[in-house]
Amino acid sequence: MRKVLLAVGVLVAAAQPAYASQPIVLAQLETPPLFDDEAGGNADADDPAIWVDPHRPDRSIVVATAKEGGLYSYRLDGTQFKHVTPPSVPDHKPGRFNNVDIVGDLAIVSDRGNDKVRFYRAGDLADVTAPDVPWVFNTSQSEVDEQRTVYGLAAWSDPFDRSTYVVVSRRETTRVALLKVEKHGSKYGYRVVRTLDLPGRFTLPNGAKWSPCDEPGVGPQVEGMVVDWRTGTLYAGQEDVGIWRLSARLTGQPMLVDKVREFGVPGTYDPSTEECVPGQDPGFGGKHISADVEGLTIHYGQNLLLASSQGDNTFAAYRLPGVYKGSFHIGDGKTDSVEESDGAAVSGAYLGPRFPNGLLAVQDGHNAGEPRDSTNFKFVRWDDVVHAIR
Repeated sequence: MRKVLLAVGVLVAAAQPAYASQPIVLAQLETPPLFDDEAGGNADADDPAIWVDPHRPDRSIVVATAKEGGLYSYRLDGTQFKHVTPPSVPDHKPGRFNNVDIVGDLAIVSDRGNDKVRFYRAGDLADVTAPDVPWVFNTSQSEVDEQRTVYGLAAWSDPFDRSTYVVVSRRETTRVALLKVEKHGSKYGYRVVRTLDLPGRFTLPNGAKWSPCDEPGVGPQVEGMVVDWRTGTLYAGQEDVGIWRLSARLTGQPMLVDKVREFGVPGTYDPSTEECVPGQDPGFGGKHISADVEGLTIHYGQNLLLASSQGDNTFAAYRLPGVYKGSFHIGDGKTDSVEESDGAAVSGAYLGPRFPNGLLAVQDGHNAGEPRDSTNFKFVRWDDVVHAIR
């Protein structure tokens, strides 16, 4: 989620959208709007995940987070199927579901409001979270209320020890944590295995030291993440920096696969506007993604990593383990276009006649055509993405 403005490329090219030169794909359909206000239940679309029904693929479900609005699920025609609200602690911050991933029949969710990870059955959204799950990063409720809590999330089943693991990031910091999921009777819990701090300060080719501009005390956080379970590799999107590749066990040395265009651009935080005023671009940034880099997802059949380039409203595709292949924009057509996209999820499975070769589900941060500001999710045929980036 964008926090402060440091969009050099977008400002320079304001007369023409940055995605104007990219191939356009169209969404086939969209979900109902979500409204982030009291009248709409403070529901703000964020991150989708796709549960493939092994018996009836055409009845597969898209499970998605909506911040204080909780967890929604949608049929493949975009209609709402189920909805659950996040649990809250009286007189403290409300539950706030940020990211979701699916392992088997389990939807695993980061609850940013409570600094916990929660578990739901993907098919019916039944809560199967153990009652004693611990805070992930904090040690007291007062610390939790400060909201430096669990944020991004990626989950996978390890093919070697057959255990389920989760990597989560900590809001407003560079820290990520590895959790091992544990069965507690019919419920699920977890324990923290280890943590790792990604870099937050960088030495540029000219010898200068650089950190992304933000409000004082806030570090360059990670949100979008995905694990390639075949190789045990984590791809992590550090919003104002780029995409990291590292061991999903959080060991070894992280490698920066690609940098955002704004990498290395100095900025000065203006407290009166709560924005960063950019300085001169020294030219050390990447060419393919613009801050924030957001939702990451893998198409296993074609060995592709997709990343939401929120700053220029495009999606970038990389041939794993990280060679850039192409970009595209989801434009106006059967639905309105996609802007400021956060989460994304792809499946290459047959999902019925509407999505015979798979589905790309993405969050739309600016859902047009509604009486007030709203967000939702767009469903794109995988065939159309392949045509755009081949």
